[in-house]
Formats: sequence, structure tokens, C-alpha cells
Amino acid sequence: HIQYERMDGDVTMRCGSLDSDASVTWKVNGTDVKAHHREEGSRLILMEVDLSNNGLYSCFQNPNGERRDQINLRIGTSPREPTVTCRSNTYPKGFYCSWHLQHPTSIPTDFDVTVLHNQESLEVTRDVVHKNRCHVLFPEVFSSYPYRVNVTAVNALGKASTTITFEEINIVKPDPPERVVATPIPSNVRRLEVTWNSPSTWPDVEIFPLKYFLRYRPLIRDQWQHVELTDSTAHTITDAYAGKEYIIQVAAKDMEIGTWSDWSVAVHATPWMDKPQQIPFTTEQEPLLGTYPNPNPNPNPNRSPPPPSRNHSSVRTPTLTPTLTPTDPLHHRAGTAPRYVPQP
Repeated sequence: HIQYERMDGDVTMRCGSLDSDASVTWKVNGTDVKAHHREEGSRLILMEVDLSNNGLYSCFQNPNGERRDQINLRIGTSPREPTVTCRSNTYPKGFYCSWHLQHPTSIPTDFDVTVLHNQESLEVTRDVVHKNRCHVLFPEVFSSYPYRVNVTAVNALGKASTTITFEEINIVKPDPPERVVATPIPSNVRRLEVTWNSPSTWPDVEIFPLKYFLRYRPLIRDQWQHVELTDSTAHTITDAYAGKEYIIQVAAKDMEIGTWSDWSVAVHATPWMDKPQQIPFTTEQEPLLGTYPNPNPNPNPNRSPPPPSRNHSSVRTPTLTPTLTPTDPLHHRAGTAPRYVPQP
């Protein structure tokens, strides 16, 4: 059988129905008991237990060694008051409540949930995926009566409860907008077109319309810019920095009640960039005289060489030096090949 005991306390285990003075031998997980303990007849007493004392304890009657009992010992704590939150992301259909324990109990703990409205108990449906969540349908819309939700945590060592009270208009919070897309607009270097869908969990956007809050900023800055939009799922950003990557998010809210949703998944986009224009240039370079050794060197180095004949000319090759002036549009265009001008 399973025996649950509190952390840091002393634990007494009895060997089945044997007399208290019977002679027995105790094992844990098939080995000798090494934890701090003492034995009193057929009883095993563990001192100041913790999670390391968990295990399968067996007792054997002496002298024949017959096993008389097995105890699965589990150490834990009684629960403290759970943290409870409720929210309607499907207004006006219903709401859900979720809960968790801030301090783990280390042993199985169940939760009992009750919901009251106008003195009537409402049906509570447990979530099939999230074990600490339940769903409740609104019995009516625009009710002025508050809802009262009680969650009680229960385990073998104790129980604790939390009760919250709220009005429906205070728990309405849509899910974030979906399919947020930001695209550059051709030939517009400072504009981005942003579109999105209303959250798919919102039942009827026609009868219960949403408004939206758009925020955006370039990655090079920390400060957001904001735009609030009424009943629209698109917006054109007109003041973007040319060539800078932007991060964009959208939130949603019921037009009249509740609070803003969390932010949507962030999307990144960069405004339209003109393709840099390459400026063509040509340089015809004539061969240099004297580039290679003269096959007929001057026999008299102290005499000046004869002047070149009419059939030859002295040629200087212009040196190509990149020059950019502030008035040159290329001066402001990163990544474009510099213009070369000949220098004498």
C-alpha cells in the first residue's frame, strides 16, 4: 500500500498485522535501510524525512525471512492556496479558469472547482489538454451579477482553497491577432503595408467588433511607435526609416469592454529599397615605355640618353583614385561602387 507522510517529520511504518514486539528485518528497494532511523519491535521509524526517503519498504519476519508487508512511502507537503485566474477569450460564449500551486506538494494533488452565478451553480467542464483548466458557459450576456469561482486543492496531507469574484466585463480579453504580415510597397522607401486577421477564437467579430493596437520600431531603436485602429485589419506605416529593418506587433480588444490582448508574434520587414545604379566608366591604358629592361642599355651612363624619335612618345598612365564629394549622390549610398576620376 501507499503511505503519504509530511516533509521534515518522523515516519513510523508497521509490519502488517504482526505484534508490535515481533522480530523483523526491514529493506528499502531491496537493500538495507541506510537513512537515519531506529527500529522498535516490528516498527521502523525514519527521522526527519525528505524526498530521498521515498521508496518501496519491505518487512520480513525473523527467523524464516517471510515477507509480511510492503509499503510504498511518498514524502510531500499539504497544498497551499492555489493561484486562480479567469478570462473570456470567446466572448460572449463563455470563459475559462486556470490555476496552479506556487509551491509543489511532491505528491498527487487534485482540484475541486465550483462556479456560482446569481446563487446558481454552473456546469464546469474540465479541459482535456490542460489539466489545471476548466471551461464555463455564460448563462446570459451583459449580466450585472458577479461570478464566484472557488478552487480547492486536495491531497492526502491536507487541502487549501482560493475564491475569486468578478463581473464578466472585467475578464474579457481576446487572443492576439493572427497571420500578421508586413510587406514593402514598391517604389516607396518609407512605407510598409501591415495586415492581420482577427483571432480565430473570437466567435463573432461582426456583432462584437474588435479594435486594434499596432506598434512598430526599427531594430536600431528601443522606442516603439503606436497606432490605435478601429475595426480595421490593415494599416500603412508611412514614416519608416528607409532601408531599416522593422519589428511589428498587433494587439486586440473588444470595442467596449475588457482589456487588451497579449501582443501578436513579432514580424520583421524592411521598406522598399531601390536597386543601386552602377555608374559605368572606361579607362584606356596605354603601355608604359621602360616597363621592361632595355635590350640596348646606354653604354655611357654619364651621358643623357638621346631624345625620343618622332615614332615614340612619352606616356604617363593616369592614377585612378576614388573620389566622393558630398554633392555626389553616391556619397550617401552604401554598398555602391565608388566613382573613379583620373588624377594627373
